[in-house]
Amino acid sequence: MTIPFVIWVIIFKYLPIWGWTMAFQDFKPALRFSEQEWVAFKHFLFLFTDDRFLGVLRNTLAQSIINLVLGFVTAIGLAILLNELSNIKFKRVVQTISYLPHFLSWVVAAALVSSVLSIDGIFNDLLTSLGLIKEDILWLGVGEYFWGILGAAETWKNVGWNAIIYLAAISMIDQEQYEAAKIDGASRLQRIRHITIPGMKSVIVVLLIMNIGYILESGFEPQYLLGNGMNVEYSENIDVFVIKYGISMFNFSLATAAGIFKTIISFIFLIAANSFSKKMGQGGLY
Repeated sequence: MTIPFVIWVIIFKYLPIWGWTMAFQDFKPALRFSEQEWVAFKHFLFLFTDDRFLGVLRNTLAQSIINLVLGFVTAIGLAILLNELSNIKFKRVVQTISYLPHFLSWVVAAALVSSVLSIDGIFNDLLTSLGLIKEDILWLGVGEYFWGILGAAETWKNVGWNAIIYLAAISMIDQEQYEAAKIDGASRLQRIRHITIPGMKSVIVVLLIMNIGYILESGFEPQYLLGNGMNVEYSENIDVFVIKYGISMFNFSLATAAGIFKTIISFIFLIAANSFSKKMGQGGLY
């Protein structure tokens, strides 16, 4: 039964590694492999000395960290709140509504976000009616706001879906612990603190390690769709950089070099996070 999966992994995960050789060439699609010009680490040196790429790296890290923090906090919080609901029908309705945005494509989601944050959008109307702003703001036209907007959009879209695995972890907790805590006079907050959260700890640690391994994978679609000339200094990440200045300009060697850089850094973060977790006695991926 594992043979099809192993074949899939070899074809789509290992064979493409041969393409990494392009990062060390001035690759020309029309030439055969033996005719390519080898340039050693030229493209890597360009990346590390290019001010634009350094800015893109800053954006990628900032977006990933914001998404990581908001994603974990909101998903865990929603799972705990849903678990505390006693009305099963209401719980199911809330859970369904919360994870429905996950099934929207980013094209639709970005259009909704752009509409809400436009000059005549509902967000400006709400803030104006509350007296928090005096004049309408083009939120996607101010670069400094983009990281926060992206984090909020990612959270809105994925919080319900991300909470599912935490709800599954909570469901595995022995219910007798809650009953014993009630008999001992523990409040609801005390039961959450001493039973629910510790019961989720192993799942939280594993997911945190895996997400740290994707620290340079801040996404592509939301940045590409919500980005514009006014916020490009804050919206452009590594994936958008690769598309714009690598693939679109037929500089495949530069695009490959950026991809290798992402892979190596992600691997280092993954190993480091796993080792740190094991040293702290929290377990790990292996």
